Amino acid sequence: MNRLLIIAAVSALSLVADVAQGEQDYRPTYGAGRGEEDRARDAVRRGAQAPLSRVIANIAARTAGRQLNTTLGDYGGRSAYFVQWQTPDNRVIVFIVDAESGGVIGRQ
Repeated sequence: MNRLLIIAAVSALSLVADVAQGEQDYRPTYGAGRGEEDRARDAVRRGAQAPLSRVIANIAARTAGRQLNTTLGDYGGRSAYFVQWQTPDNRVIVFIVDAESGGVIGRQ
Protein backbone atom coordinates (compact mmCIF):
# COMPACT_ATOMS: atom_id res chain seq x y z
CA MET A 1 0.00 0.00 0.00
CA ASN A 2 2.76 2.47 0.92
CA ARG A 3 4.67 1.57 -2.23
CA LEU A 4 1.60 2.38 -4.37
CA LEU A 5 1.15 5.70 -2.58
CA ILE A 6 4.81 6.64 -3.17
CA ILE A 7 4.58 5.75 -6.87
CA ALA A 8 1.42 7.84 -7.23
CA ALA A 9 3.04 10.81 -5.45
CA VAL A 10 6.18 10.65 -7.62
CA SER A 11 4.05 10.41 -10.78
CA ALA A 12 1.99 13.41 -9.73
CA LEU A 13 5.10 15.49 -8.97
CA SER A 14 6.61 14.53 -12.30
CA LEU A 15 3.45 15.63 -14.11
CA VAL A 16 3.40 18.96 -12.23
CA ALA A 17 7.07 19.56 -13.12
CA ASP A 18 6.40 18.82 -16.80
CA VAL A 19 3.44 21.23 -16.88
CA ALA A 20 5.42 23.95 -15.08
CA GLN A 21 8.33 23.62 -17.48
CA GLY A 22 5.98 23.79 -20.46
CA GLU A 23 4.47 27.00 -19.10
CA GLN A 24 7.93 28.58 -18.80
CA ASP A 25 8.52 27.98 -22.51
CA TYR A 26 5.16 29.45 -23.52
CA ARG A 27 5.18 33.00 -24.81
CA PRO A 28 2.25 34.35 -26.84
CA THR A 29 3.20 35.65 -30.27
CA TYR A 30 -0.08 37.21 -31.45
CA GLY A 31 0.39 36.27 -35.06
CA ALA A 32 4.15 36.56 -35.28
CA GLY A 33 6.53 33.63 -35.21
CA ARG A 34 8.49 32.90 -32.05
CA GLY A 35 11.17 35.55 -31.69
CA GLU A 36 9.54 37.99 -34.12
CA GLU A 37 8.78 40.43 -31.31
CA ASP A 38 12.44 40.50 -30.33
CA ARG A 39 13.52 41.16 -33.93
CA ALA A 40 10.94 43.93 -34.21
CA ARG A 41 12.16 45.58 -30.99
CA ASP A 42 15.74 45.41 -32.21
CA ALA A 43 14.75 46.98 -35.55
CA VAL A 44 13.00 49.83 -33.72
CA ARG A 45 16.08 50.41 -31.52
CA ARG A 46 18.31 50.54 -34.62
CA GLY A 47 15.95 52.99 -36.30
CA ALA A 48 15.19 50.54 -39.10
CA GLN A 49 11.52 50.27 -38.14
CA ALA A 50 8.91 52.73 -36.88
CA PRO A 51 7.70 52.11 -33.31
CA LEU A 52 4.19 50.71 -33.13
CA SER A 53 3.17 53.49 -30.74
CA ARG A 54 3.89 56.07 -33.47
CA VAL A 55 1.99 54.02 -36.05
CA ILE A 56 -1.07 53.81 -33.78
CA ALA A 57 -0.89 57.54 -32.98
CA ASN A 58 -0.80 58.38 -36.72
CA ILE A 59 -3.83 56.23 -37.43
CA ALA A 60 -5.73 57.65 -34.44
CA ALA A 61 -5.04 61.20 -35.64
CA ARG A 62 -6.69 60.43 -38.99
CA THR A 63 -9.39 57.90 -38.10
CA ALA A 64 -11.64 57.80 -35.03
CA GLY A 65 -11.71 54.47 -33.25
CA ARG A 66 -9.43 52.03 -31.50
CA GLN A 67 -6.79 49.42 -32.21
CA LEU A 68 -8.01 45.84 -32.04
CA ASN A 69 -4.91 43.91 -33.05
CA THR A 70 -1.63 44.34 -34.89
CA THR A 71 0.61 41.84 -36.62
CA LEU A 72 3.89 42.25 -38.45
CA GLY A 73 4.25 40.68 -41.85
CA ASP A 74 5.26 41.19 -45.45
CA TYR A 75 3.47 43.36 -48.01
CA GLY A 76 4.84 43.75 -51.51
CA GLY A 77 8.29 42.57 -50.46
CA ARG A 78 8.64 44.92 -47.51
CA SER A 79 7.99 44.65 -43.81
CA ALA A 80 4.56 45.97 -42.82
CA TYR A 81 2.31 46.33 -39.82
CA PHE A 82 -1.27 45.10 -40.30
CA VAL A 83 -3.36 47.12 -37.86
CA GLN A 84 -6.97 46.10 -37.22
CA TRP A 85 -8.91 49.23 -36.31
CA GLN A 86 -12.49 49.46 -35.07
CA THR A 87 -14.39 52.65 -35.92
CA PRO A 88 -17.09 54.12 -33.64
CA ASP A 89 -19.77 52.60 -35.91
CA ASN A 90 -18.18 49.14 -35.35
CA ARG A 91 -16.62 48.78 -38.80
CA VAL A 92 -13.23 47.09 -38.86
CA ILE A 93 -10.53 48.48 -41.13
CA VAL A 94 -7.16 46.82 -41.63
CA PHE A 95 -4.49 49.48 -42.16
CA ILE A 96 -1.36 48.30 -43.93
CA VAL A 97 1.57 50.39 -42.70
CA ASP A 98 5.12 50.41 -44.03
CA ALA A 99 7.13 49.26 -41.00
CA GLU A 100 10.19 51.29 -41.97
CA SER A 101 8.59 54.69 -42.58
CA GLY A 102 5.44 54.27 -40.49
CA GLY A 103 3.29 55.53 -43.37
CA VAL A 104 -0.04 53.96 -44.32
CA ILE A 105 0.36 52.21 -47.68
CA GLY A 106 -3.05 50.59 -47.91
CA ARG A 107 -6.25 49.64 -46.18
CA GLN A 108 -8.77 46.86 -46.46
